[in-house]
Amino acid sequence: MCGIAGILSGGEPINEKLLTHLGQRLAHRGPDGQQIWVSTDRACGFVHARLAIIDTNARSDQPFVSEDGRYTIVFNGEIFNFLELRTELSAQGYKFRTEGDTEVLLNGYRAWGPAMLPRLNGMWALAIRDNVNGSIFFARDRFGIKPLVYAQQGNRFAFASEVRALLDVPWVDRSPAIEVAERLLFDPFGVEGSEHSLHQGIRRLPAGHSATWKEGSFRVARWWVTADHLDIEMPAHAADAANRFRDIFFDSTRLRMRSDVAIGSCLSGGFDSTAVVSAMAHIAELDGGHERESKDWRHAFVATFSGQPHDETPEATQAAQHAGVTPHFFDLGNDDGVDLVDTVLDALDDVYISLPTSPWRIYQEVRQNGVRVTLDGHGADEMMGGYRQGGQNIAFALRNLLGDRAGIGGAAAWLSETAKLAALRVDRSYFLNRHPFKAPDRLDIAAYKDDLPDHYTGLDKRLYAMFNASVLPTILRNFDRLSMAHGVEVRMPFMDWRLATYVMALPDNMKSDGTYSKLIARNAMKGIMPESIRSSTRKVGFNSQMPAWMNGSLGEWSHRLLTTSHDAFDQMVDRKALNARITQLNSSKSWDWTSVGRLWPYINMKWYLDHRCA
Repeated sequence: MCGIAGILSGGEPINEKLLTHLGQRLAHRGPDGQQIWVSTDRACGFVHARLAIIDTNARSDQPFVSEDGRYTIVFNGEIFNFLELRTELSAQGYKFRTEGDTEVLLNGYRAWGPAMLPRLNGMWALAIRDNVNGSIFFARDRFGIKPLVYAQQGNRFAFASEVRALLDVPWVDRSPAIEVAERLLFDPFGVEGSEHSLHQGIRRLPAGHSATWKEGSFRVARWWVTADHLDIEMPAHAADAANRFRDIFFDSTRLRMRSDVAIGSCLSGGFDSTAVVSAMAHIAELDGGHERESKDWRHAFVATFSGQPHDETPEATQAAQHAGVTPHFFDLGNDDGVDLVDTVLDALDDVYISLPTSPWRIYQEVRQNGVRVTLDGHGADEMMGGYRQGGQNIAFALRNLLGDRAGIGGAAAWLSETAKLAALRVDRSYFLNRHPFKAPDRLDIAAYKDDLPDHYTGLDKRLYAMFNASVLPTILRNFDRLSMAHGVEVRMPFMDWRLATYVMALPDNMKSDGTYSKLIARNAMKGIMPESIRSSTRKVGFNSQMPAWMNGSLGEWSHRLLTTSHDAFDQMVDRKALNARITQLNSSKSWDWTSVGRLWPYINMKWYLDHRCA
């Protein structure tokens, strides 16, 4: 796991100082060293900030050049099935001088070209230059776990793992993309799945896409469509379906335990994280371990919220005892939100519905305790309906509303968005100047147009959209930024492509019913995890205590932030009306999860424009 960036000079020699600077801007992602590479014609330069996880030896440093000198790669992520691919490539005659996955990836490209991508099980954003013809191949993983953004001006091109690095490239247009920002303020989950960013001159390579740069032309293609991989043989009985889920989930977890450094987990005591840590314990203890599997894995990090209704300390304690892991507790209940607001928003590098201090803090604890890798439960909710069941709190209301409408087209989309707009106006939660009676235009997101199976119900369609287009891409972005802010790699066993496509092919009554979410997973984990957690309907989000913060010092901070002008923000937003609404909520101390979810994006946007578009 790392930070990557690169520059194509457009006819001028590469500026190595700028290249080094880009690496420094990404140093938090790779604190174990930084290297640059410049092509012999000085037309292209790559920089890599390394977080050493697999083959920590310097021989695996990047940028990495192939044995024959033809190709150079920079790569952010992990290829979990690299050992199996290495065996296959060795049989074809390819030689290896390292023990890492980077060389396997590069030799895989030499052997198969872009056709290697479907063979990979992992998470990645990569760039591979052909040093003979000067072309560059880019790709992101199936579900966009690892990020890649880019900018182009004529024959000049730059790419990076994070937007803030590209903003330091002198020729990149950093001016606000007003239409994108307006859409985000109306639909906070409606941007990340697209190609757009909050800047005119910066685009993102969408999940499951690749691209080729050649002779000044940048061509993007979609290499992965989840719906095209759902036609698989279904088990005849529910028990068989659960067994198959368990087999894939255990193998996914096993692959993600491959590490040459200590690994752990972020344990909440909910179903997802408990399932992961229980699977780790089962694999390590009952299966006896496998090649390159970390033996130092018994680390669980538990954020407690003393005095708060979303505290899950008892459940996390039970889960840790069951799995035989050592829990590390740290209390976030006394934070006030203000001390870290600038730091956390800078790390987020985007706009969200709340201030994600809690996940930022837990990965800080992970790193400070000598752990570089966690296996966490992301993806299960969007795959199997985790936001819709009994026991959830109101923090999920906005997320559910948007998930219900994700991917709706035609008249249904117009009616849905018009109704939402009316509801926001009635609730005094809508402040866009240019769209008083019409929702901002939707952005093009490829997965919304996928040809879904005929048997798909409304629930199936909603979950497919949430996983591939709306909610999950945004969540993945957040956890990438917040973990990598501390040089911690997050691995997600539920997001193995084999498990995702298997679950999405199942009928909806195996995913969710009126009482339970994640039915197939719950059935699969019977006897593997604590029964009280396996059968619990309680769903608690990993959120900062935003209503309490906004009713205190963070609300006052927000008011002060909005007293100053910003041309782009004032073009979009009725800032005075917004601030009056915030002042009213502050005075009455009536902030709740709904008002936070609707108004925090405006506050976050103002901060972002002040700091990224000054």
